[in-house]
Order: sequence, then C-alpha cells, then structure tokens
Amino acid sequence: MPKVRTRPARRPRDARKGREATVSRKTKETEITVVLHIDGSGHGDLDTGIPFLNHMLDSFARHGFFDLFVRARGDLDVDQHHTVEDIGLTLGQAWRKALGDKAGIRRFGDATCPLDEALVSAVVDLSGRPFLAYNLKIRQARVGDFDTELVHDFMAAFVNEVGMNLHLNQVQGRNPHHVLEAAFKALARALDKASQIDPRVEGVLSTKGSL
Repeated sequence: MPKVRTRPARRPRDARKGREATVSRKTKETEITVVLHIDGSGHGDLDTGIPFLNHMLDSFARHGFFDLFVRARGDLDVDQHHTVEDIGLTLGQAWRKALGDKAGIRRFGDATCPLDEALVSAVVDLSGRPFLAYNLKIRQARVGDFDTELVHDFMAAFVNEVGMNLHLNQVQGRNPHHVLEAAFKALARALDKASQIDPRVEGVLSTKGSL
C-alpha cells in the first residue's frame, strides 16, 4: 500500500507568538493608548476615566484571555461620548494590527453568556468587512453615571476598525448592567475562538485568498 503524504501545517502553534500591538491616538478631544496581546492570560490594566467602562473592558480581557492595557484621557466635562467611541476606535486598530495577515485563524467564533437573568450571544466573523447588528434592548438610559447608548457607539467604532462582522443578540435580560456585561463577555469569548490558530488552515480561511 502506498504511503499517504501529509503536508505540514503552515501555521504551527508558535505562530501565535507576537500577536500584539500598541496603538496611540491623540485628538483635541481625547488621548488614548492601547496595548493588546491577543494570546495573553486575561490581565487588564485599565484607566479610561469611566469606571463602568473599565469594568466592561476588564471582563472583556479576562474572559477572552487577552492582556489589555488602556490609558485614556478625554473631555469628560463635556460628556462620555468622545472618550468611549475613541477607545473603541483605538482598540479596534490594535486588534487589526495584532491580527496581521490573519493567516491560520479560525475566522469565525460564537459564544452565549448568561449573567443572572440576562443572556446575550455574540457571533464574529473576522472577514475584513465591517458590519454590526446590535440587538441589545436596554430600556434604562444609565447605569450609574454611564450612558448605556454609548455601548452601541463603542461597538460600531470597534467593528469598523477591526474590519469584522459582529452580531450581538440579547436573548433575554432586565438589568442593564447584566445585559451589557454579558455582551462584553460573549464578545470576548467569540473573538477568542475566531482569532485562534487552527493548524488545518493554510493561508487564510477564504476562497478569495485574503481577509
């Protein structure tokens, strides 16, 4: 019987090393630095000036096993919008830079996370084509002093800069803190799946040959 030849995977596990990026962004409204290590241990070092956003980004880092450093200063005396949106932009730029040519990644990822009565699912495609389907139904305008509508702006900025397709769907939930935290956790776990290296993938997982 003839021997069957197998080709070695082009992207071995050690290809994960070095998937990190540092991005700084400065405008008249905000000054932000993000350091991201995709293949980290879930450590967050976060100072955005917005405690609730610190909490959400800490959950994102921990549940995605990303190491994430964020320092942000913004015109919070005006409102939180510029700071929240610009952090989304800068984090998205760091993700795009850290992913590089995306060779070997699984590309797709999904996760559903509960938090007490809340249940949220996230589906991700690191396709290079930005699209956001945001279906979080939050009636309350604020969690503490945080404007809950700003999470949509954060996600839109993040999605556009990464170049990814994201569907966020609230299955159920009443408490806005629970819904938003479940969303960040689900996004983290979905991104962790989508960004993992699969040794079966040669090049990128696309019939086009690029992502």
